[in-house]
Amino acid sequence: MPPKSVLRAALIAALPLVGACSTLQSESRALAFSLSPYPSVDPRILEYYGQLDDGTFVIPAIDPKIVAERNIRQEVDFRTDEPPGTIVVDPYGHHLYLVMAGGRAMRYGVGVGKAGFAFAGKATVARKAEWPRWTPTQNMLRREPERFRPHAAGVDGGLGNPLGARALYLYRGGRDTYYRIHGTNEPWTIGKSVSSGCIRMFNQDVIDLETRVPTGTRVLVLDAPYEGGADVV
Repeated sequence: MPPKSVLRAALIAALPLVGACSTLQSESRALAFSLSPYPSVDPRILEYYGQLDDGTFVIPAIDPKIVAERNIRQEVDFRTDEPPGTIVVDPYGHHLYLVMAGGRAMRYGVGVGKAGFAFAGKATVARKAEWPRWTPTQNMLRREPERFRPHAAGVDGGLGNPLGARALYLYRGGRDTYYRIHGTNEPWTIGKSVSSGCIRMFNQDVIDLETRVPTGTRVLVLDAPYEGGADVV
């Protein structure tokens, strides 16, 4: 049997020839996955959380070992009275839902900082930012001065910025709630409660969410765990 390097080369050479045939495309993707360095990994992780160049920065691939199945971006059943297009944040379940039609939602895993539990109710995405600048709050400086004082003047957007690749800023009644949905440079914290910040997402996921929601999007932050039974399908 030819070595894997030869099979990879043959596969790459053949891909342009199968563009019009979905069956062959599926077989090619399956072969490419079988030759990947992670043959036992959920293929969605490799598809959604691989290296991503957004035109400004190249976001590194996320180590598949730290992406739990419950935190993979996925469409689920979701019972709610909120209209399609609404963002529903469940900080207690460490999930964010983008409501879709037909009782469905796109679900994302999130990490939740202390500020993520400090707000509940309805708000609006008043603005969005790509690679936002970050400045620690006075509470953060008081709570963890050794950690945050070096950044008191602010940190420019980039791969080392705690707000990650995108940020959605929530307002209520025209006033900033200081509640943020944002990316992270600590992907291992997704699905967990953390010491600081609001609602953090994998950078690949917050980019996906930001492209789906316009400014003015309605947001509901739950004040108790979601009990609707979001079943993965």
